[in-house]
Order: sequence, then structure tokens, then C-alpha cells
Amino acid sequence: MLHELSIQDLGVIESARIEFGPSLTCVTGETGAGKTMVLTGLGLILGAKAVPETVRTGAEAALAEAVMDAPTDADITARLADAGVEQEDDGTLIVARTVGASKRSRTVIGARTVPQSLLGDVAASLVTVHGQHDQARLRTSARQRDTLDAYAGDGHRAILTDYRAAWDAWVHASQDLAAMEQGADAERAEVARLRDDLAAIDDLAPQSDEDVDLAAQAKVLEHAEDVRLGAAAAHAALGGDEEYTAVAAIEVARRAVSDAARHDPALEALDGRIADLGYAAADLVTELASYLDGLDGDPARLDEIHARRSDLATLARRIGVPDVAGVLDYAERARPRVLLDDTWDETLTLRREAVDATRAALEEAALRVHHARQEAATALAQAVRAELSLLAMPDADFAVSVTPAEPAAHGADLIAMTLASHPGAPHRPIAEAASGGELSRIMLALEVALASRAYEGPRTFVFDEVDAGVGGRAAVAVGERLSQLARTHQVIVVTHLAQVAAFADTHVVVAKSTDGSVTRAQVTHVTGEQRVEEIARLLSGQDDSQTARAHALELLEGSGVRP
Repeated sequence: MLHELSIQDLGVIESARIEFGPSLTCVTGETGAGKTMVLTGLGLILGAKAVPETVRTGAEAALAEAVMDAPTDADITARLADAGVEQEDDGTLIVARTVGASKRSRTVIGARTVPQSLLGDVAASLVTVHGQHDQARLRTSARQRDTLDAYAGDGHRAILTDYRAAWDAWVHASQDLAAMEQGADAERAEVARLRDDLAAIDDLAPQSDEDVDLAAQAKVLEHAEDVRLGAAAAHAALGGDEEYTAVAAIEVARRAVSDAARHDPALEALDGRIADLGYAAADLVTELASYLDGLDGDPARLDEIHARRSDLATLARRIGVPDVAGVLDYAERARPRVLLDDTWDETLTLRREAVDATRAALEEAALRVHHARQEAATALAQAVRAELSLLAMPDADFAVSVTPAEPAAHGADLIAMTLASHPGAPHRPIAEAASGGELSRIMLALEVALASRAYEGPRTFVFDEVDAGVGGRAAVAVGERLSQLARTHQVIVVTHLAQVAAFADTHVVVAKSTDGSVTRAQVTHVTGEQRVEEIARLLSGQDDSQTARAHALELLEGSGVRP
């Protein structure tokens, strides 16, 4: 539940703190007094979008802060723990939203900055909000379907999950088949071209990095004489037939140092290093000699290399790639498509069978969803009719129809909530048959029905003018039903009706004042005489009407709630 809400610099509210009771809390006030900002503050701590324009004129930022019970949902609890959020000792969470007029907004839970989406998920697990826009959405088939599915409970959600998996399987199978059938001619023409390319590649049989290796060989052969002379000169200098070579000089040096080392052991290390140098020079002489023996200066070999390079370049141009690496990559990608063409007919048959099989599974899943929705529709209609009889609509006949339709992502049913407002009247969609006041009461009846089936444990309900279009005895009935709902759940209601406010266990009044230049809203918890005066004002629009005051006392006495 929500324990308290603090607001600073939000709209006309400079500073306010509201303590919510565990049962029914009503928020009243004159039109334009700032009740909307109370709802805006509630919306912020429930994860609604931050709007900089709502920041009070002249302030840098607005703040909404609340104390609420920590959620019991295991997934939400785990996400809060991952974010480093810690509960208070009494099991509550402190939630804060800062809305900057010209700077970034912040969302804080338990002293940790978190994404706004996490706060929204936390709030959704604890609080249900209904405003006048929700009444408009209730007129849509999609919202009616969602309401029915919520009422059907956890078991139905599992059936819907299975249906969604069947739907996804059928969609994917259908897409695979369509891609194969719709582009069959173009695909097979493309595969024919790939076959020709692969045949050319296989005939030439290029090897990895072959073009690079051939270019290096060509460069050597094109300068074969310069290469031979350079290698021969190095061979001669190191250890050729000349009298003075590097190998000979190193050997002379080694012998001299070796003789001297017999008299000074300090030279032994140098003797070893000179010997190693001699071995290395001798190895170089051997390798150079081997290189010179294998050096190919045959012009015919150079012609072969040029021809091979030309063939490889022609193949690369044909395929549209720069080198042999691109040719080999192209071949690797083309072969699976050619292989698929080899088994085209077989693959096409398999994909058609997959579509048939997944469609059959989808229809079976849709039938299970349909039966579950029919059962839930009957129960929901009965529950709503019972609620409407308590909301001054005893003759109204509410029904929920579940009509088979083509499968879609949400199922294969069309859901329609209908109303016959009096005996003998035909059933019509509630969007057509229900007036504004009747729609308000239907929404309340639905929420009460959902509270008994769709939610585990106590929950917080926030209603924004759920009594819109309602008056007289119907208004009293709405107040009574909200009071009954508040016996098991926390209910917060913004209302203009004295008949509803009279049932409040906690009554909060938003009043506006101005000094001629600055307008401020004050939020006050009223009891006793102040509450009588507020209910009288709601009845007559006047603060000092004795008739309204007497009626206010009568309403309070009839509600069973002490002023």
C-alpha cells in the first residue's frame, strides 16, 4: 500500500504531504484547485513519464516522494536486489522522482538511482490506476479482451503462453514457406548463376593466398639476374673461393683469442662467442649456396605465373570481388544455396508440412483459449451483474461474448462486452449502450470483480473521478461499493461527489489560494467540523449553507463513518 506522498514545486503545489489511510481515502477540492497535481505526483512515483512543464514556475525542479510497501513479486524483488535497492526496516520502500525544468530527471528507489521502467514495474505489481481515459479504453475490444484474460487468472495465462508459442511457430513456418514459394523463379535463376560461378571456381581451383604467393614469385623472376648477383656476392663475401672471406677472418680471430685464453681465462667467454659467430656465418654460406642452386630464372616459368595470375584476376572480376580470398568466401556462401536447390522439392514439401502441422497445433491451442475465455466470460458477467445491482443498476444485464475469429497474436476470439440497460432492451456494445455514468459504474464493477480473482493479496486502487456522470442514489451506491472494496484493499479516489466523499476513512482537501501574484495549493487532511464543511460545499457549492450542512451530516451518518 501507499503510506504517504510528499510533493514539492509541482504545478500549483509548493509543498504538500499526504498520509493515506489503509482503507478509503478521498481527495476533493474545487475545480482548478490542484487535484490534478496530486494525481500527477502519484503518477510520478508510479513510473509515469516526467513532464518538465509541470514544474512550478520559478522552481528548478519538482519532487514527488512516497513511502510504499515493498513488492512481494519474486521477479520484481530480484530486480530491485540487482539494482542495490534496500528496504527500510519496516518493509517499506522510499521512492522519489525529480523532474527538472531544464535538467535531467531522476528516479530513486531506496537511495539508489534506477531506470524509470523499473519503478513502473514495481508500481504495476502494487497499484492499479483508473482514470477517465481508462473508461474510453474500456470501449475497445482489445481492452475488453485484456480485462477478460486478467479475470481468468493464472491458469489461463499459462494457456495463453502456450498459444503464443504455437502462434510464433506457425508464423515462422509460414514465412519460411512464403519466402520459398514467392521468390521461387528468381531464386532458382540466381542458383543457376551460382552453379556456373562455382563450376568456374572449381575448374580453376584457386588456393588460399595463391594470388599473393604468385605475385611474390613473379617479382623475383622479373628481377632474377639482380637477385642472383646479390646472393652470389653475399656468398662470396661470407665464404667463397676468395682468400679473405668473413668465415676465414672469423676463424683467424677465434684461433688468436683461443691461444690467448690459455693465459687469461677471462677470454674464454669471448672465445665461445666468436666460435658461435663462425658457426652462424658458415650456416649462412650454406643457405645462400642452396638458394642460388634453386633460383629459377627460366622465362617459361615466369610466363606460367603471369598466365595463372591473369586467370585468377578474370575469375575475381566475374564474381565481383577483389582477390582470391573473396572468391573463396563467395564459394563458401554459394554452396549451401546450391545444395538447397538440389533438394528444392524435398525442402518445399517439408516446409508445407511444417505449416500444416503448426497450423493444426495453433488451432488446438486457440480452442483451449476459447473454452477458457468462455468459462471466464460467464463468471465475469455474473460477477459484474451482481456488482451493478449494488451500484443502482439492478435492471442492467451485462454480458461478455466470445466469438471465434481468425487466429491472431492474442488468440482466435473477438471479445465484446455488451449491455442491455433495462428489461426488454437489446444487448448492444457498452460503447453504444452505456452512458458516461453507466460506463463509470461498469468500470468500477469490473475492477471489483478483478480484485476478487486477478490479484493476490491486498492492492492499492487509484480512481480518478470514477463517479463521473453519476449522481443522486447512484452516487451513494458508488460510495458504498468503494467503501466495501476498501475493506480488503487500499482505495484512493479523486471525486467531486459528496455522496462518495462521505464514505472516506481519510478525507484530503486540495484548496487554492492566491496573493494576487502567486497561486498556491494547500493539501489538508480534514476531520470533524472541517470535513462537514467540505462535504456541504460539495453538495451546494457554498461554505455556509445550513441546508447543505444538514445534508452533509445526514450523508456522514448514513455512511457509518464518523466525521
